[in-house]
Amino acid sequence: MQLKQVLANGKKGALNVGAVLIFPEGFELSPSDRISPEMKEKMGNLSFQSYRPTKKNILVIGPVPGQKYGEITFSILSPDPAIKKDVHFLKYPIYVGGNKGRGQIYPDGSKSNNTVYNATSAGIVSKIVRKEKGGYEISITDTSDGHQVVDIIPPGPELLVSEGESIKLDQPLASNPNVGGFGQGDAEIVLQDPSRVQGLLFFLASIILAQIFLVLKKKQFEKVQLSEMNF
Repeated sequence: MQLKQVLANGKKGALNVGAVLIFPEGFELSPSDRISPEMKEKMGNLSFQSYRPTKKNILVIGPVPGQKYGEITFSILSPDPAIKKDVHFLKYPIYVGGNKGRGQIYPDGSKSNNTVYNATSAGIVSKIVRKEKGGYEISITDTSDGHQVVDIIPPGPELLVSEGESIKLDQPLASNPNVGGFGQGDAEIVLQDPSRVQGLLFFLASIILAQIFLVLKKKQFEKVQLSEMNF
């Protein structure tokens, strides 16, 4: 993953990734003492977290370096129907979401510098001031009444307009630096009783043995018939 993302300070940096995994109630992250050494090696030194203490079936991870963690392995502990009576040996849905790159909106609703900034007014770009710490102040004069608005572009996006240019309402003032995205999917898992699996294996083995004995018996019968004919 060689893509670079715009950091909060406006500079380019490595692209981060993250994921969320949603299981039915009762499923949770495996305790460390229940994870095999092979699985621990696959999981790496990642820190998995529950979405909240009361939602252990929802797991989140990230942001982590995308170049190092192109694949993320979760270790899940399934509930025991013998202990939890509301859990049964059935097919269950799971949902997964993956994210790469920084968000475009902060939790308070304000825009980050990883999104598009559009003109809040139509008119003429009368002045562009490059700020000391990066970014721009763009003054737009409305040709209809002469009032002026100032749009702020944070560090990171590249300027697309110039002084004296006529622009429309909602026209992009700077490039969209976002190189990330979000994907989601769903799948199904089967919580299976080990005794049922053992029973199925025994049943299949008995069928195979029966077929072998039938073939041997048939060969033996053919030999007897052949010997009687020769006699």
